[in-house]
Amino acid sequence: MNKIIKVLPGFLMSLIIAAIAQFLEGLLPIHLIGGSVIALFIGMIINQMYKPNSTTKPGIVFTSKKVLKFAIVLLGASLSIGTILQVGRLSLTVMVFTLLTCFGGGYFIGKALGLDWKLSNLISAGTGICGGSAIAAIAPVIDAEDKDIAYAISATFLFDMAMIVLFPIMGKAFGLSDMAYGLWAGTAVNDTSSVVAAGYAFSEAAGDFATMVKLTRTLSIIPTVLVFALIHIQLKRKELATAEQLDLSSQVKFTKIFPWFILFFVAMSILNSVGFIPIEVSATLKNISKFLMVGALGAIGLNTDFKEMKKSGFQPMIHGFIISLLVVVVAFAVEYAIGII
Repeated sequence: MNKIIKVLPGFLMSLIIAAIAQFLEGLLPIHLIGGSVIALFIGMIINQMYKPNSTTKPGIVFTSKKVLKFAIVLLGASLSIGTILQVGRLSLTVMVFTLLTCFGGGYFIGKALGLDWKLSNLISAGTGICGGSAIAAIAPVIDAEDKDIAYAISATFLFDMAMIVLFPIMGKAFGLSDMAYGLWAGTAVNDTSSVVAAGYAFSEAAGDFATMVKLTRTLSIIPTVLVFALIHIQLKRKELATAEQLDLSSQVKFTKIFPWFILFFVAMSILNSVGFIPIEVSATLKNISKFLMVGALGAIGLNTDFKEMKKSGFQPMIHGFIISLLVVVVAFAVEYAIGII
């Protein structure tokens, strides 16, 4: 009971920010900015005026860590492998190349810019998969710091805003069909709300197809989280072994460092894929997951200082710009190569 009382103030503070963020999102005539980004920025602004103290700090940390993991588990209930069958192999072909561009190119770009591998891959995940949701899902798996999460989301957000304006203009200039444009926007624009905004700014049919493609792209969270979990486990085992001069196999236990919550996340997605979770329940869990994730990002914002972010310099933004530009070009080139354009 004492633990609940201890985390309650910071937890409620984070939920209030989530409610405000979703309210502000609903006021927008079109969904240009997702509630997660709004909550993050609200939290960061509050941090400049009010630093977390002994009363609010435990709940803020609890929300940014534990509640975020729970929200990710619930997110699995809204992911269905069947979505792939609805959109078809064309979107998967383009998506494979854009993901390889993000994580393959992102690795070398991050090294060239001298970025920490966690921040570099968070930016790549946000660009390649689905903006804030992908960043939020991968962050706890690799023990990313709050400032890195905030920086990664900020980087993808800035380029999303530019894409919303530029994509419809470029699509019309290139004379793209609704399907070609929808596929391009769905695979190259980052956040879901930005895909919707850019898609429907071109046409209703393009918006429908872009949204379907984006849902398929979101499914790549599942294998990506698993891969990063395995990478982090190996790095952690080596780190512990080096630090303590111990034998890997006998002293560093896999069970202690494995992020167990991702198993529940995968289990939920499998249950939803086979139809075990009713559509109404899946929709409700998705809404709960979204609200809790918005609250968790609000908590991350509350725990993030602009001064700490400044220490990373402009390299993360340069990384985000290069990766975003490469994804836009690669997605267009693949569509051209397979004859869609």
